[in-house]
Amino acid sequence: MRIVVKFVRWLLGLIVLAVVALIAWLYIAPPELIRVGSGYSAKIVCSNVFIAGRDAKEVLAVDVQAPGHPLLRLMRVAVDKNRSTVSAGLLGFLGKSVAVSREGLGCASVPDGDVGKARRTAIRTEPSPTNQDALWPEGERVDASRNPEVSKIIGDAAMAGTGMRAIVVVKNGRVVAERYGEGFSAKTPLLGWSMTKTVNAAIVGTLVKDGKMAVDSKSLFGPWKADGRAAVSLADMMAMSSGLEFNEDYGDVADVTRMLYLEPDMAGFAESKPLAGDVGKVFSYSSGTAVMLSRLWQDAIGDKAKALTWPRTALFQPLGMHSAVLETDEQGTFVGSSYLYATAHDWARFGQFLLQGGVWNGNHVLPVGFVDWMREPAPGSKVYGKGQLWIEAPGDEENPGAGVAAGLPKDTYWMEGHDGQTVAIIPSEQLVIVRLGLTPAKLGYRPQAMVGALMKALH
Repeated sequence: MRIVVKFVRWLLGLIVLAVVALIAWLYIAPPELIRVGSGYSAKIVCSNVFIAGRDAKEVLAVDVQAPGHPLLRLMRVAVDKNRSTVSAGLLGFLGKSVAVSREGLGCASVPDGDVGKARRTAIRTEPSPTNQDALWPEGERVDASRNPEVSKIIGDAAMAGTGMRAIVVVKNGRVVAERYGEGFSAKTPLLGWSMTKTVNAAIVGTLVKDGKMAVDSKSLFGPWKADGRAAVSLADMMAMSSGLEFNEDYGDVADVTRMLYLEPDMAGFAESKPLAGDVGKVFSYSSGTAVMLSRLWQDAIGDKAKALTWPRTALFQPLGMHSAVLETDEQGTFVGSSYLYATAHDWARFGQFLLQGGVWNGNHVLPVGFVDWMREPAPGSKVYGKGQLWIEAPGDEENPGAGVAAGLPKDTYWMEGHDGQTVAIIPSEQLVIVRLGLTPAKLGYRPQAMVGALMKALH
């Protein structure tokens, strides 16, 4: 009996030592998957707390843990509103990451922990007067359609999709219908994820108009001049046809998650990637490419401080997108792939701006014909445009023409983002439909049915 007791004690002791050793290892050298998870948790909570004014616990539970990797359910966050930081870690202390909020630029992940350096990237912002009484888009007042069919469509749970947070319908330049999910309103800034890429492409367009950039320019980065990457043009990058290696798989630790949550210099990380295909011929969707585009247009401006204010002065303010916040990485490069927060009304303003060919209040914010060029099919793709937008609807990427077969006009095009963010633009119908929410791809939601039904009801 004593031998058994000794053995049990020895075994328990061994187990305790193993657990202690495991915790020590996870604390000192956490696997990258844990650091990606903590970085993601800190960043999403930070932006939603400091930009959207949401509750941190709700964001962690609903936005981070519920739809994500099982590992995220073990993440815990701590918000320090005095220092404008959010820290996160497995069980609160393993593989810790931090994100910091800066004035005018939202939150940045700080993979190397240098919060002070990241905090120095900021811009002064003055509250922009928004005329609540003027009709949208000049103000925020909505003259809702009295068409009962329209109300029925946007009120239909299946049409709106699980996790819907905002729907805004614009017909002939006016908001005619809108709906918001519980806890959200017309004043809530919402993340567009990859819809940010289209906005970033428009910012490139403002520099093309000013003569500071040219779509046919090559040898874009210094190190590229010494190898085959010298042949990559700005147009190739806009069309996601650069031929550069980049893994866009969000499942575990891939290039895209490494860039967003482990790299202080996101553009530098993407820039270091080698060629993996023929330049200008192979379509490969890449968030790294979008961040490099941000670096290129910021460099084209030359002055860092001016570059940081450029999205506001060149695009957001002229369009009245006063809620829009485009976030940067730790180095001050805009994350043009993923991180634009704006109200549904402001996402609708941008959609209407594209519908109008880059013209707003009679002013050509983009070069004449630039939006038409953005909509042309990219080399090697029948579903993606040359200017970081989609010419096929969500889920139809492998089935060109499915949207037309479903009854949508041939000129329909889309902005699309992770977890169900879409803006449908139909010039022939003078129609823009924004749909924002938290709807994981595994649910199979497609906005085409709602868009088609609204188009018919408003025709």
